[in-house]
Amino acid sequence: MIATDLDHTLTWTAGVLQPRTLAALARARDAAVPVIVVTGRMVQSLRRVLDPAGLHDPVICYQGAVVADPRTGTWLRHVPIAFPLAREAIEALHAEGFGMNCYVDDELYVAEITPEARQYADFQHIELHAVGDLLEWLRVPPTKLVVIGEPIVLDGLEERMKSRFHGRLYISKSLPYFLEFASPDVTKAAGLDFLAQHVGFSRERTVAFGDGENDIELVAWAGYGVGVANAHERVKEVADFVCPSVDEEGVAQVIESYLDSTA
Repeated sequence: MIATDLDHTLTWTAGVLQPRTLAALARARDAAVPVIVVTGRMVQSLRRVLDPAGLHDPVICYQGAVVADPRTGTWLRHVPIAFPLAREAIEALHAEGFGMNCYVDDELYVAEITPEARQYADFQHIELHAVGDLLEWLRVPPTKLVVIGEPIVLDGLEERMKSRFHGRLYISKSLPYFLEFASPDVTKAAGLDFLAQHVGFSRERTVAFGDGENDIELVAWAGYGVGVANAHERVKEVADFVCPSVDEEGVAQVIESYLDSTA
């Protein structure tokens, strides 16, 4: 089993996976080695990735809050933020002067369409829904919340929010400029553990690739964890191996070496 993060782990050009990476993923698929995409992204935003790569195994999205079958669109697992806690988080972020993305039913909602929100939506090729006051609008538990900002500003916000919520929320950066909030029961590792039990594979026979702060648990969970050379230092600390960087298509190199060794 291969489990891999997407952004800054697999190699992209203009939003498309590079040919060598696509070829390595295809070889793994043809060798009957399942490849699981594990990401903070929405389910709908993965379609452009999965189709060219020919990946049809379940996907783990929203930092592990959702496990979905891309063939049917069925959600096998959904762990949203409890409604009262989501409202408390929104109030706290508003008090700090931050707007945010709010995800409900695999759609993206914002109070207003700002340049940052538009940039995020365009990056993920998804539609934005402006609803005005989020607290007034929200009626169901959201899957996650995301604040977009400058990395150094988000570093301070992350520290303050972790202190305030004391483990009641999962709070982590997915990319330097995205600070994500989810249920405390959510990590990429929790999503992969659920899928392991649902599908029937073991962590001992799983290789996981990651780069970001939100990949630490994923890389640590797998029997063999791999951090790319450009990974967050804490990812590399828990990894069993550090492969070449995303620019060198390190994940593809590892997959190729594994498949060559078993040929």
